[in-house]
Amino acid sequence: MVISSLADSLVRGVESVGDRVSETFFEPVVRLGVTGLARSGKTVFITSLVANLLDRGRMPGLVAQQEGRINAAYLQPQPDDTVPRFDYESHLSALTGPQPYWPDSTRAVSELRLSFKVRPAGLLAGLQGPRTVHLDIVDYPGEWLLDLALLDKSYDDWSRETMERIAQRPAAADFLAQVKSVDPVDPHDEPAAQALAQGFADYLTAARDAGFYDCTPGRFLLPGDLAGSPVLTFAPLPVEGASRRRSLHREMERRFEAYKSQVVKPFFRDHFARIDRQVVLVDALGAIHKGPQAVEDMRRAMGDILSAFRPGRNAWLSQMLLGKRVERILFAATKADHLHHLQHPRLTAIMEALTREARDRARFAGAETAAMSIAALRVTTEEIRPHNGVELPCVRGTLETGKQAAFYPGELPEDPAHLLNPARKGADTWLGEDYGFMAFAPAHLSLRPGDGPPHIRLDRAAQFLIGDRL
Repeated sequence: MVISSLADSLVRGVESVGDRVSETFFEPVVRLGVTGLARSGKTVFITSLVANLLDRGRMPGLVAQQEGRINAAYLQPQPDDTVPRFDYESHLSALTGPQPYWPDSTRAVSELRLSFKVRPAGLLAGLQGPRTVHLDIVDYPGEWLLDLALLDKSYDDWSRETMERIAQRPAAADFLAQVKSVDPVDPHDEPAAQALAQGFADYLTAARDAGFYDCTPGRFLLPGDLAGSPVLTFAPLPVEGASRRRSLHREMERRFEAYKSQVVKPFFRDHFARIDRQVVLVDALGAIHKGPQAVEDMRRAMGDILSAFRPGRNAWLSQMLLGKRVERILFAATKADHLHHLQHPRLTAIMEALTREARDRARFAGAETAAMSIAALRVTTEEIRPHNGVELPCVRGTLETGKQAAFYPGELPEDPAHLLNPARKGADTWLGEDYGFMAFAPAHLSLRPGDGPPHIRLDRAAQFLIGDRL
């Protein structure tokens, strides 16, 4: 087994170095990871990004497009034959068809390759012909990303931290009662283990619906073909001191370690460790609407997410010898079209404050970071409506019921501390403020030839993420 493992590692290493040599000297490849927590709009982001890179009429902020250096862009089969293809065509049809609707959310890893023919800029423009640049977009659930933090934790540490964190949450009441009803040092009983695992999975689902972001292990929410397997049949069971062999606690510990080695590590090795650009999508408006605790939980989750990255610069020699590092990270607050543009700077400032600690650590390691408010697909129009003698900046869109509605979500504070301070102190509600949120459906679109779907600042996001490579 040891020899086989070493041989496999050696083969992987040789293949990896060969790939890096090809990418460095011939046709460069940018691997862009797209992730985010629940309902942040990953599928819509990728679909609109690809559509707007194919038809670039709405991408003036992408410098290579502004300078007219992109001769062509086209989709190719992705290079990883074992990874499902991102179903771009079906998702675009859902968003732009006669009866538009939101496509299904991300449930597993998928990939798409978009290739560009680009003319060089500067002094090389007259000396070289167009070159090919590949953009590999890797879509994966944010819940899986948070699992990477488990690699550095023992089962007992994870159990203790989890139980302390959820002790006061109403959604955890049933699971906490289950834990109290069993003795972890009793002999292992499979029905009891399954009941505990199901109770914990039910709690995680309820916590996610309530706006919490620390919902790990992520595969409990998106089990796929692992549903019902022992590797997903465990739950936190803290004990004092060591437990005896064949006890319920010892079996839970064994399965937790199997989850790390057989689920989390392969994801890191096969997908995550190969990413060199990353966008993290955040539904900041949804968290603000749910209250201070959701905002604080989201802030901690952003720190946990960044701790999973290996930030730094990708010099060509370090790429060949040490593997890729994430050199650019964009934290993007989505659904900016749910606010009038007058409030967009405040949403961006809140996003910058929420991710300040995470971005500082990344910059210290040599990575470039940015925070931005965007809408990958704009579904509203803006208007000013009088109300009680005051002019309110509103947005108008189609509700999921099919009715048109104008909406004023409330005024975000100019100083982000007015949100973050109550959140850090554990406040239950916003003092004297009420922030609303409305679910809009995709709007009917009539696109001109050469134009992608309407958006807000998607071109600036693309420029930050890949503009230097085009």
